[in-house]
Amino acid sequence: MTDPVNPSEAQVASLVGSDDESPIVMVNLLRFKEQADGVDEGMTGAEAYAIYGANIQKYLEGVGGKVLLAVACEESIIGPEAAEWDMVILVQYPSRKAFIKMITDPGYLKEHEHREAGLAETRLILSKLAFAGDA
Repeated sequence: MTDPVNPSEAQVASLVGSDDESPIVMVNLLRFKEQADGVDEGMTGAEAYAIYGANIQKYLEGVGGKVLLAVACEESIIGPEAAEWDMVILVQYPSRKAFIKMITDPGYLKEHEHREAGLAETRLILSKLAFAGDA
């Protein structure tokens, strides 16, 4: 069975094995637990994830990454009527290596427990910027 929150060994190997040094955008699709568990028991999943998000900012900035956009999902206009995701976050990194450096930092790994406590399911999609419009 696929882990709904963490990558498989094959996915990690593919990421680490790439020599592509171009910038990437990680598309994060997030579904929160109703009630967090683990270190954040007693909170909602969204509250636990917010702690993770706030605490990892220094690691993100330390590798030259930045949040491009974070949106709360409200309703489907095309697709299943039932809500699939609670939030979508786009995070840009200078390269795969920068992302790997962040996610292997011992300090980041400690904060990761809040992510696991709050998420029921997620997708992390490595992407490249195709175009940027005026916002």
